[in-house]
Amino acid sequence: MSFVEELAAAEIGATFNFYREGPRACLLRRRLAGYLAERVHARFLLVGEAPGYRGARVSGVPFTSERQLTGAGPAEATATIVRATLEELELEDDTLCWNVVPTHPGTETANRRPTRAEIDAGSRFLEQLARGRRVIAVGRVAEAATGAAYVRHPSHGGAEAFRSGLLRFAAGGRPVRRFHAKDLERKAWRDRAPLVRR
Repeated sequence: MSFVEELAAAEIGATFNFYREGPRACLLRRRLAGYLAERVHARFLLVGEAPGYRGARVSGVPFTSERQLTGAGPAEATATIVRATLEELELEDDTLCWNVVPTHPGTETANRRPTRAEIDAGSRFLEQLARGRRVIAVGRVAEAATGAAYVRHPSHGGAEAFRSGLLRFAAGGRPVRRFHAKDLERKAWRDRAPLVRR
């Protein structure tokens, strides 16, 4: 039995197993299998608490919203911040994202904190993916479950702290320069290159 098949068959407390249930289950299994295959050599495992009702429950890919995959459907703030930060710090291709509890605790319109039993039941999947990788815990639930290096969860105003935490794992831990309109204006002034404004 493959990893994805094992996950689809799993009963993890009272969580919703979107890889088995619902009309999109087959699509979500295919997406997850493809994502895992793409990241088979990833050095880092970024571990969150659990899938969100607007994120992986809909997309099938941890820390990813449907809108990020297809351009339509729900977006999720956490997924947007995580993926943009990984891309910016040049960690996207070297990072596999996962959750302590891989199925959704909550309803179609809400999340809830996973129970201790659900965390324990999800650990077998986490352990398989953690082998040979540096684990990074996103948030306190993930930190407690994994004992891994902690980075602040990006929700509720934590985006910059999340970015700063991940910076330790970027190439050499060097800050990555972000360019904004003002940066371009300053560069143009320094280079004495005229800015064309119309």
